[in-house]
Amino acid sequence: MPTDFVHLPDAPLPLPLLITGVSGVPGYSAFFYFRRRGEGKVVGIRPAATFRLTGPGIVPLDTEDEGALDRLFREHRFRAVLDTTGNCALKPCELDPDLSRRANVQSAIHIARVARRHGARLVHLSSDLVYSGCGTGGYVETDPVDPVTVYGKCMAEAELAVAAIDPTAAVLRISLPMGPSFNRHAGAIDWISYRFRNNRPATLYFDEVRSVPYCDDMNRVFAHFLANDIGGLFHLGAPRPLTLFQIGQIVNRVGGYHPALLRGCPRIEAGPMPPRAGDVSMNSGKLHALLGGDPLRPWPLDQELVPTDRAWHHERASWSGSAALVAERLYQSGEGESVVDEILDTLRQESLVPMRTHG
Repeated sequence: MPTDFVHLPDAPLPLPLLITGVSGVPGYSAFFYFRRRGEGKVVGIRPAATFRLTGPGIVPLDTEDEGALDRLFREHRFRAVLDTTGNCALKPCELDPDLSRRANVQSAIHIARVARRHGARLVHLSSDLVYSGCGTGGYVETDPVDPVTVYGKCMAEAELAVAAIDPTAAVLRISLPMGPSFNRHAGAIDWISYRFRNNRPATLYFDEVRSVPYCDDMNRVFAHFLANDIGGLFHLGAPRPLTLFQIGQIVNRVGGYHPALLRGCPRIEAGPMPPRAGDVSMNSGKLHALLGGDPLRPWPLDQELVPTDRAWHHERASWSGSAALVAERLYQSGEGESVVDEILDTLRQESLVPMRTHG
């Protein structure tokens, strides 16, 4: 555990609470966390096309439809909104910039306008990919944005639009969120695991660096911002930057998958579509100063799961991995409250979790 780690106490939540984008990894985890705390007064919305995501409190609604969003507000009288909506699929966004703008800019504008109209507290999530990563990382909030992807450009535009509509809103830049996905093949861990368990290789980059956090830790930060009138832009980068290749190594070894399935290269060899960012690791000192310490644990928490070289994932003599071990050590830190087991139990009941092991 880092010496400056601070555990955020539970604060009274402004209820009812709306969580948008619950089909994504951060929104899905947040929905379970806040439903546990929210006395039945938490609603999550997902795209109408994502028909497999159902359950108590989940409403199909496309946030591009401002009128439908306004009607939902009138029905529930939300006092706060956690906006996790967005489409982070880089290649589809490059190929269809209009789609990216609808999902990542127009939706954010609609949510901010409706929340402002109804006097609701707004916490909006953005991305580290507003930066190019051409330098040495460690970005702070005052560094100028210079995205290399359509997705990153849209996220930067959405940040400005949200701040203009509601200057009291909190805008939180996050990195790759580490937690389970509802469809078992979205997000970093599940996309890599999906490739490996189907005996398909994954090519990841030696020089794209991210500040990856546990979803469990981010949930407590979201709760703090929802419960307090803190506005402005903050970075939520965890304290251990990792390359995408290192993330792949960790999933490969902890999951017990064949080492040859992981391939690596510099991002320049990946081709022009989609463009790749470099070191977009974030400095979260502004957040630490606000909270009196770091609310995000390093991922993975266990130092023995951090690669030491590019062949590290080939070493299997001391232990064997499994899908269950991924759930125990990569989805969650093993310390403090977690919603991971509840999420996985829900997915098993819906037959969405393949939990076979790998030798």
